[in-house]
Amino acid sequence: MEIKTSSGRFAEADVQAVAVAVFKDEKAGEGFLKDVDAATGGLVGSILESGELKGKEGETAYIHLAPGGGMKATRLLLVGVGERNDYKRAQVSQFAGAAVRSLRARNVKSVALVPRLEGGDAEDAAAAAVEGAVIGIFEPDKYRTIEKEERAVEQLQVIVEGAQDEALRSGAERGRVVGESVNFTRDLANEPGAYMTPTIMAERAQEVANQFGLEIDVLDRPRIEKEGMGSFLSVANGSDQPPKMMVLKYMPEGKTSIEDGEDYLALVGKGITFDTGGISIKPSENMELMKYDMTGGATVIGVMRAVAQLKPPIPVLGVVPATENMPSGKATKPGDVVRAMTGKTIEVINTDAEGRLILADAVAYAKKLGATRVIDMATLTGAVSIALGDVNTGILGTDQELIDEVIECGREVGEKFWQLPLDKEYSKQIKSDIADIKNVGGRKAGTITAAAFIKEFADGVAWAHLDIAGTAWGDEAKPFRSKGPTGVAVRTLLNLIERESERAAGKTSSDGSSK
Repeated sequence: MEIKTSSGRFAEADVQAVAVAVFKDEKAGEGFLKDVDAATGGLVGSILESGELKGKEGETAYIHLAPGGGMKATRLLLVGVGERNDYKRAQVSQFAGAAVRSLRARNVKSVALVPRLEGGDAEDAAAAAVEGAVIGIFEPDKYRTIEKEERAVEQLQVIVEGAQDEALRSGAERGRVVGESVNFTRDLANEPGAYMTPTIMAERAQEVANQFGLEIDVLDRPRIEKEGMGSFLSVANGSDQPPKMMVLKYMPEGKTSIEDGEDYLALVGKGITFDTGGISIKPSENMELMKYDMTGGATVIGVMRAVAQLKPPIPVLGVVPATENMPSGKATKPGDVVRAMTGKTIEVINTDAEGRLILADAVAYAKKLGATRVIDMATLTGAVSIALGDVNTGILGTDQELIDEVIECGREVGEKFWQLPLDKEYSKQIKSDIADIKNVGGRKAGTITAAAFIKEFADGVAWAHLDIAGTAWGDEAKPFRSKGPTGVAVRTLLNLIERESERAAGKTSSDGSSK
C-alpha cells in the first residue's frame, strides 16, 4: 500500500474516497463539517439531521457524490468516533482502521483519511492514522483458497490541513513501521504449529535481524544445555522439534557494548509454538488455538523489528525461548524435579504450566546479558481470561514505576492493562515439599501465582509481567480490526521505548552533549 500525506484541503484529494471523522452529536453547520457539507451540496447535513449517523464509535455512512462537484473524490465515508473530548491518538488509529476496512469492502482502491485530531500534534495524528490503517487491512485468511479477501486499498493518503509537511511525513513513516510490525506479530501468531516450529521461528527472527540490522544469537540445544537451562529443557524434552533460544540485540549507532550498571531494557517472550499440555494433556476442544501460545515471543520479535527501523538512542534486548510442549516417552512427568539456570530446583506438578518454566531460564539469561529492567509477556494463564476477559491485559511485577509506565503507555495507544497484586503471601502457594518451588499453586489466584513463579527468577532487576492470554486473540472482528491475532502490547512497548528515548535524549542534552 502506497502511503502519502497532505497538508492541503480534503476537497482537493485525488482519490476515490475520502473518510472523515465525525464526533458524537456534531452538527453540519459548524466548524470543519460545515466545509464538508458545502462540498457535498448539503448531503452531510441531511444525514446528520435525519439521525442516520449520530457520531457514535464505529458508525458509518457512505455517500456517492456526483463527479464535478465540490470534491475531486466521488465517494465520502463518515465515520463516527464518539465524544470529542475522548478523541485522542488511540481513537485516531481506530478511526483509520474502521475507515479502511469499510472502504476496502466496497472495493475502493485509493483512500484519503481526515483524522481531525483537533488541538493535537499533526505528526502524532499522521502516525496513528497510518498505523491504524495498516493494522486494519490485515486478514487471517492466509491459507484460504476460496472466498479469500482479494480486494486491496492500494493508496492511502492522510490529510491534516495546514500542518507541516515534514512532520506529516515523519509521522506517517513511524505509523507504517509500527503498523507493519504489529501485523508481523499477528502473522507469526496465526501460523499453524506445523508451519511455526521453534526452528522456523528462529529463521524468521534471523530474517528480521538480517533485513533491519539487528544483532542475533540463536542458542541451540547443546548451548542451552551448557547454560544449565534445565527448566526450559524440561518442556523441550517431550518434542522431536529442537528448542531454540533467540537473542536479538539493538544497539544505537556508535555503541558497541553495555557498561556496568547502565540501564538496559530486556523484552522476554514465551515462544511455545504449540501447546498440547504435555503429559498433563489438554482437552481436545479448542486445542487448535494453542498455535498462538508463542504470541509473547512473536511480540518481542515484532517490537525488535520496529526498534531496528525507528533507531532509538537506547539499547534494547529481546529474548525468546521457543519449544513445543508435547507428550512423549521423553516428556517431563508430573512430580519430576528440574534445575533451572540459577540453580533453583522446581517440582513440576503440571506440565501444562510450561510457559513459566521456559520464561524462568529466559529471564535469568536476560539478567546474565546485563539487563537491568525486564518486561516479560506470555499467553500464560487461562485464569487471566476469567478475571479480565479480552478487554484488559493483566500486569504484575516488582517495580511500580515500570508497571505504571506500561499502563500509561498502553492507555495512549488504546491498549488496556490492569494491575493485579503480587503480595508475598502468594509465593507461599508455590512452595514445594521436595524442591525449592513448584510450578503451580492450586486453583486460587492462578494468574498471580504464575507471576510469583517468574518473580523467583527476576530478583535484582526492575521487572514487569504481562499476561496476554486473554487479549492476544480476538474471537470476533472489530470495525477496525479482523478477528484472530491482535498483536497486543507491540504498540505499548514501542511507546514505552519512545518515552525512554526522549528521556535519554533530554539527559544527554542537559549533560552538555549533543543529542
